[in-house]
This record gives sequence, C-alpha cells and structure tokens, in this order.
Amino acid sequence: MDTLKKIFKNKDLLKKIGFTLLAFLVFKLLTYVTMPLINAASLSSLFDNSGFLGIVNSISGNALKNYSVIALGISPYITASIIVQMLQMDIIPALKEWSLEGETGRAKISRVTRYLAIGLAFVQALAMTFAFHNSQTQLFDTFVSDWATAGGRNLWFLVYFYIGVVITAGTAFMIWLADQITLKGIGNGSSMLIVGGIIMSFPGTITSLIQYYITDTNGVLTTVYSGQGALSGYILFAVCILLFIVVLVGITYMQVAIRKIPIQYANRPASQKFKGKSDSNIPLKINTAGVIPVIFASIILSLPNTIFSYINIGGTASNWLTQIFSYTQPIGFLVYIVLIFIFTFFYTFIIIKPEQMAENLQKQNAYIPGVRPGYETESYITKTLFRITVIGAFYLMLIASLPIITSIALGQSYIQIGGTSLLIIVGVALETAKQIGTDTQEKAYTGFMR
Repeated sequence: MDTLKKIFKNKDLLKKIGFTLLAFLVFKLLTYVTMPLINAASLSSLFDNSGFLGIVNSISGNALKNYSVIALGISPYITASIIVQMLQMDIIPALKEWSLEGETGRAKISRVTRYLAIGLAFVQALAMTFAFHNSQTQLFDTFVSDWATAGGRNLWFLVYFYIGVVITAGTAFMIWLADQITLKGIGNGSSMLIVGGIIMSFPGTITSLIQYYITDTNGVLTTVYSGQGALSGYILFAVCILLFIVVLVGITYMQVAIRKIPIQYANRPASQKFKGKSDSNIPLKINTAGVIPVIFASIILSLPNTIFSYINIGGTASNWLTQIFSYTQPIGFLVYIVLIFIFTFFYTFIIIKPEQMAENLQKQNAYIPGVRPGYETESYITKTLFRITVIGAFYLMLIASLPIITSIALGQSYIQIGGTSLLIIVGVALETAKQIGTDTQEKAYTGFMR
C-alpha cells in the first residue's frame, strides 16, 4: 500500500506509466491492422497447436496470427542483439573493441544492431510469406493470384517484395516505439513490448480453455472435451488455472534465486569504528541465461521441418524427420531438452566471463576469502558458475517441457502461455518493479555533519 501511495504521489512516475500504457494501446491497435492482399483467416489452423509458432504468436500479441503489419513485432531486433552479442566474443575484433569503448562504443554497437535487425526483418518477412503461401493455406486473396499470373506472366516477386517492405517498416516502427518506452516510459522498451504481447494473448487462452472445458456455444473449436459442461470439465478447468498459478510462483522464486560469492578488499579498514557495509559479494543468478536457450532450441528444431516441407522426400524419411525434429514425439522431445541443456551452458558463459571477473577483482584489490587472486580465483568462479548452471539448465528444461507434458496429460493444446512465456513475464516484471521502487524512493539528502 505504501508503494502505491508513493506511485500516485510521484507525478513523473505517473507520466511514465501513462506513456507506457499508451504505447501498449498503439501496439494492440496495430495487431488488428492486417496486411493488404492477405487472407488472414486462412492462417488460423496453423496456430491451433502450441508449438514454435504459438510462442512467436504469443510474443507478437496475436499480430502474427492476424498477419498484421507488425507481424514480426520486435523479434528481429532481439535476434540481431543476440547475434551481435555473440560476435563480440573475439569473432569480429571491431565489435570487441567497441564493447570496451564505453558510451561511444555502445552507440556504435546499437547502430549496427538496428541495421542488422532491419535486414533480418526483410529476410524473415520474405521467408515467412513464402512458407505460408506454399503451405496448405490460401494466404493471398484470390485477385492477387489472378493479377500475378495474368497473361502467363509471373509477378509474384513484386508481391513478395511489397509484403516484405511493409512488414519491415512495421518492425522499424516497433523498434522506434521500444526506444520511446525506454526513454519516456517504464522499463526496457523491447522487454516491455514482448511482455505486452504475451499479456495481450492471455485473454484468448482463457477463452479457449472455457470453450474447451465448459461451453462453446458458437462452435469455435474443432474438438472439445468429452465431458464439456459437466463437473469434470469445471474441475479440469480449475486444475489448469491452478497449474498456471503454481508455475508462476515457482518461476518467480527461481528468478530471484542467486548464489553469492563473498569477497573482501585488501585496503578496507578492519576497525570496528569503520561505518558502512563491511561485506561484499558477487551475486550469480541460478538462471543467468534466461529464456534464450529455450528459444534457440525451438528455432533449431523448427528449421529442418520447415526446409524439408518444400522438398519431395519419401514417406519413410518424412516420418523419421518428424520423429527427430518434432518435440511432441519422444525422440524429438529428448533432442529438445538436450539442446536446452547445452545452450544454457553456452549462453551463460557468454554473458559471464570468469577470466574477466577475476581480472577485475585483482585490479580492485579484492579477493575471495581462502582463494588466491588470479588463476585460482578464475577457476573458483568457473566451478561455482558451472554448478549453479546445472541447476539452471534442469530448471529451464522443466519449464520448457511443461506445456508439452500438460497438453499430453490434459488432452488439449490450448494453453499457449506456457512456462517460457511466464519466464519472460516474471523476469521483466521483477526488473520493472525494481525501477519503480527506485523512482518512488524519496530523494532526501543529508550532510555529513549533523
């Protein structure tokens, strides 16, 4: 209650919250602006199952399902950021140098990231449009096909180019909107838009659950629960909601879980008269990699099926591909969780560099009690990080497996918001709460003499 009172008393903070909500409203309205020439209704069947498309659609706030002008949302920018971050690992020396140049270097990296995001958006828009058009759906309106093939001509390249340009422009606008939220609103703009998209898709998930278990008067769903409307239907609906709450609480607990490595300073006074905090530590998060390993694993599994869907291969080979690269199958599920485990370690050690941490501690005349500075400190941090990453990897494997396990156990796949989406929501919510707490603190200062 005290925090709420402080929020309403802080006019600057209220303006930031109001601006963020206005940006969300603009985002939501744009999800309904369907691309010209597109028959969005033909895509609905592709999003019935909570696969990779379901995750991407949730992040975009159903913009992808509607084939909106912002169908890709902020995703190309996130992908570009990850690529640039990896390229800074001595792969491209210039990026490595820029990362050490402070604010000027970060500005250069940010510019490169934006250019790369625009390029990726155009390529993804073309690939996505081509894939949907060549699938078992009629993506374009009838008159588009007639115009592109009239008189024996082939002008599909103009149609694809037009769609690619418009969707790329939508992505550029979303990047600009994210920057405005960062500057004038609350939290990180990119993260807030992702969370906003997921939250916007949540009412649709609840509606689908009600239609599946309780009542579907308009016959929206093709399949419903056999005991729909009966006591068992209400019980299973309550189980789904309860499971959602339990997962939310568990993720929140794990997101704040850290392992503290104590450190001491060689030049710190040991006198009892020394005032101030006498202990310091290096906090290492249990889940340092966040949701990135799950997204990587989903992309890698989805690519082979997408590519081979346009190649005429035998039935036996097609069956094996489905078994290996579909995580709803036993072999594919095993490959999925193994990829998550590997990527968790890979990305964690990209973000946290034990060698650099040991070097910084030595420069600050700091050390870990009982551990010598230099190589032994680096080895100690590496071993500690490895141990907690094992826990984090199994945690991510469980979170990513929950939607698959629940869909099999409950016999339905309408829970589009699974553990992955909740992981994103909780992480951003905790960071935003910290920023709001900082902004609401009273800016009162006292002199050193009283």
